[in-house]
Amino acid sequence: MGPLGLSSTDYLLALPITLLALFALGILLTDLMLAPDQKWVNAATALTGVAFSAAGVVKIQLWMNASNAPGSYGLMRTMLVDRFALYFFYLFLAGTAIAILMSVKYLETEHENHGEYYALMLLSVAGMMCMAAGFDIVLIFIGLELMAISTYVLVGFLRRDRRSNEAALKYLLLGAFSSGIFAYGLSLIYGLTGSTNLAVIASKVGPLLHNEYRPVAIIAVLTTMVGLLFKVAAIPFHQWAPDAYEGAPTSVTGFMSVAVKAAGWAMLLRILIAGLLPMRPIWLPVLVFVSIATMTGANFAALTQTNTKRLLAYSSIAHVGYMLLGLIAGTATMLSPDGIKGILIYLLVYTFMNLGAFGVITFLRHRNIVGDELDDLNGLYSRAPVEAVLMLIFMLSLAGIPPLAGFWGKYFIFLGLIESGHYALASLGVLYSVFGLYYYLKIANAMFMGQPHRGEEKLAVSYTMRLGLGLTALATLYIGILPNQFIQLVNWALGIAQSPTMAKLVN
Repeated sequence: MGPLGLSSTDYLLALPITLLALFALGILLTDLMLAPDQKWVNAATALTGVAFSAAGVVKIQLWMNASNAPGSYGLMRTMLVDRFALYFFYLFLAGTAIAILMSVKYLETEHENHGEYYALMLLSVAGMMCMAAGFDIVLIFIGLELMAISTYVLVGFLRRDRRSNEAALKYLLLGAFSSGIFAYGLSLIYGLTGSTNLAVIASKVGPLLHNEYRPVAIIAVLTTMVGLLFKVAAIPFHQWAPDAYEGAPTSVTGFMSVAVKAAGWAMLLRILIAGLLPMRPIWLPVLVFVSIATMTGANFAALTQTNTKRLLAYSSIAHVGYMLLGLIAGTATMLSPDGIKGILIYLLVYTFMNLGAFGVITFLRHRNIVGDELDDLNGLYSRAPVEAVLMLIFMLSLAGIPPLAGFWGKYFIFLGLIESGHYALASLGVLYSVFGLYYYLKIANAMFMGQPHRGEEKLAVSYTMRLGLGLTALATLYIGILPNQFIQLVNWALGIAQSPTMAKLVN
């Protein structure tokens, strides 16, 4: 036992989170000693922290492989670090590293190159890891608030920008309101089951559907789902997303759209599958309604947007609708987990293709041009041909066009729906996927067919931005063309064997 009554296993399982927190504190201390032209050191330190945290995750994985254990409990059974958690750890760290690369030049242009930016980013990832590995609703809620508070500040990081301030205030107020409802739902669950541990909750909530506590149990599930659906920005709990995406620094918008969204999904899957699966008759109809409303509302709203960040915000909301279909299909029968597999693949490919799209928008920021209007993309091919082609790749991948990475996420979700007999939902999902192609091609049309504004010169791209865009484009193409090892990675995370049919298809 250590000095705090913790075992060596506890310290090992908490190592990635601890390293992120230490590097965040280190950035805050060293930033005071850096001259304005040395602020790039903060980004380098943050990337080093991400690398050390990734090494900690690898160490946990090697330890699990050596002990032949699919996972291990830690911190008095409040944390379960299993393959599912490790998968999300890698996802968070990959998204954060690329977001840091895309932030360096942008913060210099905005004259807001402060160490707090990178410290908050690392602290938010520490909170995400608590959400993904949490097996106790108290730890999950603490992780959620750490991530949320850090993100509120990042959204309003451009202190002299009125849009950024307004977006942060809206996000803070709506986020605090949803957290209160979420905490109320969790407290009801604790009152009904007498435990905050998800395994104990799962063993005790089933009988609540058939006794006098049924009304209270229904309220507990519904209020808990409000908090979960708010964090993934599903309609009708999406109001914060378009404003926050538009007003936040563009590099933060990219980070939020992938890492924060993935953390929300990790929490949602943990609570609904590990804790509230016996309550599926209650939350399933809600998910069906919300998924249809989300796909419908977001796709129609995206059609009329002229701001690219708002357009991609509604696109992000529409993708949540598709992933909710995967959850509906994946929990219909545990014999066909393709829906859940589709969600994990979706989050993986979405990390790269969406970060790449926001990276292109980020690099458009120069001089007095914000670069987030659709008109700012006019004639981009003549000013930055490589970036225009990359943006086209990201847009086609978001639309699910093969052989790009986005196709595989939709494929497994629709496959799961068909296998579980949800033919109407599968048809609706395919219809809206085709529908969404229109507004992605609006962006392509502006880049290749639009006329550039007079006097606009060729755009320079920083080395860190080139590296970030290169990584995202390479991953989008590589996963799409050679998906087998990534499908196997998701199978590993879920502890399932790949079917012979699928192995033959992707080989």
